[in-house]
Amino acid sequence: MREVSLRITRHLVNARVSPNQLTHLMVLTGIGAGACLLVPGLTGAVLGAVLIQVYLLLDCVDGEVARWRSQTSVTGVYLDRIGHYLAEAALLVGAGLRAADLFHREDATTQWQWAFIGTVAALGAILIKAETDLVDVARSRSGLAAVQDSASVPRSSGMAVARRLASGLKFHRLVGGVEASLFILLAGILDAFDGGLLYTRIAVATLAAIAVLQTLLHLVSILASSRLR
Repeated sequence: MREVSLRITRHLVNARVSPNQLTHLMVLTGIGAGACLLVPGLTGAVLGAVLIQVYLLLDCVDGEVARWRSQTSVTGVYLDRIGHYLAEAALLVGAGLRAADLFHREDATTQWQWAFIGTVAALGAILIKAETDLVDVARSRSGLAAVQDSASVPRSSGMAVARRLASGLKFHRLVGGVEASLFILLAGILDAFDGGLLYTRIAVATLAAIAVLQTLLHLVSILASSRLR
């Protein structure tokens, strides 16, 4: 995406748009991706995936414009982080509502349990990000510098092996915005052939399970590392 964003950024550096305005647009686009999943059929899944790509593009562009103009700010960083929280949560909640069959595509009544499962997935995705961000908050309030890469090394050899294994499998990335949108799109394509919502529901359940598991594993990984020392 960087190869694409740089081509767009060079046309925006002299435009009457601020980096923070681009970040606001990024946030709205990410939330819109989740809302698009409410559109029935394959159309909604395609729109959701496309808007997540636009969200990713804007996520690159706003920072590039800020650095080019030397307009980086704490507010911009904060808005960027909030945008990531909202966009990924909206996508997963949207997937849950899609699986709930709001428009009675498959069931006579809305299956609200799927909306709950999607919300669980969204909460997990938010908590994973919060666990990472709160490391720097804890260190700052304790008078320590921001965490360095070397500080993330686990203190036990067993935990180090487990972490390398998890990193190699990369299953945790599935709850990220881009990967989740493509996973939901794949489910939507399969549902288009099947004529129901079976695969979307399987996708939502899978995302929720991964989000819950990753929330716990990530917390253990942080507590077992040197980040809080």
